[in-house]
Amino acid sequence: MSAVMTTPGHEAADDVLLTASADGQAQLLTPGALEFLAGLHRRFEPLRQRRLAERLERQRGFDAGRLPDFRDDTRAIRDGDWKVAPLPDALRNRRVEITGPVDPKMVINALNSGANCFMADFEDSTSPTWANLVLGQRVLRKAVAGTLDWMAPDGARHYTLRPFEEQAVLLVRPRGWHLEEKHVLVDGQPMSASLFDLGVFAFHNAAALAAKDRGPYFYLPKLECMEEAALWNDVFDDVEQALGLPAGQMKATVLIETLPAAFEMDEILHALRGRIVGLNCGRWDYIFSYIKTLRAHPDRVLPERGQVTMDQSFLRAYSELLIQTCHRRGAHAMGGMAAQIPISGDAAANDAALAKVRADKLREVRAGHDGTWVAHPALIPLARTVFDERMPTSHQQHVTRDDVCVGQADLLRAPIGTVTRAGFDNNVEVCVRYLAAWLDGNGCVPIHWLMEDAATAEIARTQLWQWLHHERIAKAAGNPQAGPLHLDDGEPIDFALLERALIGLPGRLADRMKLPGASRINEAIGMLDRLCGAEVLEDFLTVPAYRRLD
Repeated sequence: MSAVMTTPGHEAADDVLLTASADGQAQLLTPGALEFLAGLHRRFEPLRQRRLAERLERQRGFDAGRLPDFRDDTRAIRDGDWKVAPLPDALRNRRVEITGPVDPKMVINALNSGANCFMADFEDSTSPTWANLVLGQRVLRKAVAGTLDWMAPDGARHYTLRPFEEQAVLLVRPRGWHLEEKHVLVDGQPMSASLFDLGVFAFHNAAALAAKDRGPYFYLPKLECMEEAALWNDVFDDVEQALGLPAGQMKATVLIETLPAAFEMDEILHALRGRIVGLNCGRWDYIFSYIKTLRAHPDRVLPERGQVTMDQSFLRAYSELLIQTCHRRGAHAMGGMAAQIPISGDAAANDAALAKVRADKLREVRAGHDGTWVAHPALIPLARTVFDERMPTSHQQHVTRDDVCVGQADLLRAPIGTVTRAGFDNNVEVCVRYLAAWLDGNGCVPIHWLMEDAATAEIARTQLWQWLHHERIAKAAGNPQAGPLHLDDGEPIDFALLERALIGLPGRLADRMKLPGASRINEAIGMLDRLCGAEVLEDFLTVPAYRRLD
């Protein structure tokens, strides 16, 4: 553990220890910034730990047979006649948003892309190495100041920002409440990754963004209940007071990407009602959470990922309930991410991929969503065309969806489907390749013309675990006659099948040594083998993997 980092001529904040070093760190983590972060940690770490303990207790109930449901103690909130605060002008039209990691090329391209908004992502698409986090914060600071540029390594192209008025509106997604930042110790404890990401960004950029009437704006990930939303609201209140911002200046959009949160959408909006501007259908994490939350329920097994589309009834119910809830409360209902990316060199395959994106965006705008996400700049014109043709106004909160009537059973109904050999092998490949890249510092990886991030890799990982442990779980749930699940060709899904897939994977990877994270593929194979074999499903792949990051 290294000494406390300081800037020349300054004293470090008391009892704050940085355990790593990266370029530009001293200019970012100044004594004032460290003091600000330490204050956040001391005020909110006990509450964060309480919320995390409540998550564990809630999951123990689900593992014991209970099912998620709407809360009796918050019925008055759901039945009440209230609205969220008025939306800021910069976030009234969000018809196309692009998301991606916080490296300089991505940030410049996204801000210049023609999208309405850009979500700079410290969470699912950024591998949280210390170097990546420090670089990302420096990049965003320069972007806010208008000074960001980047030269391609070969010198062939110089990337610069368009004028401010032509840029996408910036939103920042910090990491979730469950994650720690091990490189920043306050009073000997690792700091919350959420508070670190938001705190550093706000400390350096909040005043400049407020002066431009651009926020600061945030996306909040992986909340499970209104109490976790209320904790965020307290953090925002504290940051505004500390930085001299007007109350309610900082705005938030919450991703509804956990199954428990789907039952508390009204409550989450209410907890953040002075600053929330919308909810987002974080579909990939939501599917992952469905599997994780209902892991001890053998009747809730999902088919392979390719069959779990938004047309499935449990996902359609979740999407329509989100639209109805948001529009009733005066908030935006944002659609989710289509994972497809353009396919070069194969016109027919590219046309088929674009047709899937078009159909997905058409479904969203017809359902009443106020905007959507894309993962690649080339998809922005397609998504914009679909929304422009059917949403001539800046949003469609007037679409109230009074026809929607969603109950507990609708949100929990498992889809019918199969597991093919190709689907099983693809899950193995996606997990291994993504994890290898993540361990090597890359958190956003194109695999088979889909943009894979932590959320999509988590679906693959938890599906493997769910399929492999089904017989044991079914017997524990009271079915002594239960047997293993089978592929659609009749072969049992067991650990021998997993072993063959893992052993054979390196030989199936064309140009293996050219892949992102190639040097860590064997390490990733070992990690996936252990995670799949564990009797208790690991809550997040990124928690044990983070221990291996610098």
